[in-house]
Amino acid sequence: MSSIKVAKTNFPVLDIIKKRWSARAFSDQVITDDQLNTLLEAASWAASANNEQPWQFLYAKKNTEGFNKIWSCLMPGNQPWAINASVLLVSIARNTFEANQKPNPFGMHDLGMATSNMLLQASDMNIYSHPMAGFDKAKLIADLNLSENQMPICVIALGFLAPADTLEEPFKERELTPRNRKAVSEFAFKI
Repeated sequence: MSSIKVAKTNFPVLDIIKKRWSARAFSDQVITDDQLNTLLEAASWAASANNEQPWQFLYAKKNTEGFNKIWSCLMPGNQPWAINASVLLVSIARNTFEANQKPNPFGMHDLGMATSNMLLQASDMNIYSHPMAGFDKAKLIADLNLSENQMPICVIALGFLAPADTLEEPFKERELTPRNRKAVSEFAFKI
């Protein structure tokens, strides 16, 4: 990994957080079933309202019908590089509580926490990820036969890192651009 992608933070944070970034250059190295199950296990331990665990993940490995189905739902700006991922994974929030079928207003938040656990676990295993909102939601719902109670939130490309030179522009430049974030003072306010 290029040191340019290691976050330069203003306050001390865990190294695993500094290391996580959304890569686009993926190698041919395959994510094993055990590795994938480890990522999903990490997701399962996220906090959730009433321990509902309102998340679901549908995934497919490269060179399978399922992978092609998910990939075909990506927007054209994501398809050129995402085709090289080892796994494409769809994160889904369940809209209702299982216990009483009432709306769960915390489902997307809880899914986000599970996803964060998964992405940090991936980073620890030198598996890189790229969450994408750029997909055709209606097509994905139809192609994956999702119910009204299943809301796809993002598609995540997973794989092992390849050199940025394997990418075409404008993706190569994005892969080589330093990371940045807003300063804490721009989004956190004492009251």
